[in-house]
Amino acid sequence: MTYDFLQHYWWFLVSLLGALLVFLMFVQGANSMIFQLGRTKEERRLLINSTGRKWELTFTTLVTFGGAFFASFPLFYSTSFGGAYWLWMIILFSFVLQAVSYEFQNKLGNLLGAKTFQVFLVINGILGPVLLGGAVATFFMGSNFVVDKTNIMQMAQPVISRWANASHGLDALLDIWNVVFGLAVFFLARVLGTLYIINNVNDEIIRSRARVQLIGNTVMFLLLFLAFLFKVVLGYGYAYDDNGTISIVDHKYLNNLIDMWYLTVIILIGVVLLLYGIIKTIMNKTYIRGIWPVGIGVVLVVLCLLLCAGWNHTAYYPSNEDLQSSLTIANSCSSEFTLRTMAYVSIFIPFVLAYIVYAWRAIDKKEIDKEEIAQGDAY
Repeated sequence: MTYDFLQHYWWFLVSLLGALLVFLMFVQGANSMIFQLGRTKEERRLLINSTGRKWELTFTTLVTFGGAFFASFPLFYSTSFGGAYWLWMIILFSFVLQAVSYEFQNKLGNLLGAKTFQVFLVINGILGPVLLGGAVATFFMGSNFVVDKTNIMQMAQPVISRWANASHGLDALLDIWNVVFGLAVFFLARVLGTLYIINNVNDEIIRSRARVQLIGNTVMFLLLFLAFLFKVVLGYGYAYDDNGTISIVDHKYLNNLIDMWYLTVIILIGVVLLLYGIIKTIMNKTYIRGIWPVGIGVVLVVLCLLLCAGWNHTAYYPSNEDLQSSLTIANSCSSEFTLRTMAYVSIFIPFVLAYIVYAWRAIDKKEIDKEEIAQGDAY
C-alpha cells in the first residue's frame, strides 16, 4: 500500500460515508412533511415513530463522517470545521434539536406540548439537508479560506488555516449554486422520505398522500440537481500537478468523468435505479419497496460525484481567496503511518455494515401501524 494508494483509499471511504449519509437523510425528508402527510395526531405519531426507529443511524453516520474526515484529512477538518464553524454549528444544533424532540415530545411534564417538538423536527428536516448540501457544494464551488503551513512555526499564533472573512462559513449561502445544490439535497431527502414512509407505515391514507408528495418532490429534485450538474460539468474545475501547484482547468469535472469512465458507468446505473424505483412506486399502487432501488441508486451517484471531486488530481476543496491554498487529498491528508494503521482497522467496516443491516431487518420485521402505536412504547 503506497502513500498515494492510501490517500485515494481514504477518500473513497469518506465519500462512501457521505453517500450513506445522504441516503439516511430520508429521516429528515420524512420529518419535513410531518404535517403534510399526517393530518391527525394519530397519523403524525405514526410518522414520527417510523422515523424514530432510524434517526440514530443518520446522526451516528454524520458523526462518523466527520470523524473519518478528521482522522484521514485533518487539514480539511481544521479549515472547514474550524473556519466555517457557524455553518457547522447550525447543522449540529439542528440535529441536537432532532434528538431532543424525539425523546421529550410525549414525556410527562412537557410544558411546550408535543406539537412544538414536532415543529422542531420539521426545522431539522429542512435545515439539515439544505445546509449539508450547501456545505458539500463548496467542494465544487470553493470557499473563502487561506492556508499557510509556515504559521505552525509561529509561537504566538500557530494557526495553519483561517477564514478570509468574518462570516465563518455563512458566506457559502450567498453563492446561488451552493443554495441550488442544498435545495436539491433537500428535495432528494423528501423523495427518500416519502418512499421510506410508503415502505414502513402500514396506512393506506398516509401512503396515498406520500405518493402525491413523491411526484412534486421528484420534479423539484431533478430540476435543481440537473441545473447544478450542468453547471459543474460544463464549467471549470481545480487541478493540481505533481508539484502540488493548483490551476484552474476548463471542463475539469467533465474530463474526470471521461478519464474515470467506470465512475460514469456507475452513475448511469445509479440514475437508472433511482428512476426505476420512483416511477414504479408512482405507477404501481401496490409497490412499496421503492426505497431500496432508489436508495442504492442515490448511494452510487453521490459516491461517484464525491470521488470525481477528489480523485484524478482534483482539488476537492478549492479556495476562492487564494488558489494555492486549495486542498487536495495529497496536501491535506494524515501521515502515511496514520493512514496505513487506520486502513487495517477499516477491515472491520463490512462487519459494522452487516450489523446495521441485521438491526434494520430486526426493527422492520413488522410494518408500523396504529395498533402498535396504541399498544407499544411509542414516541
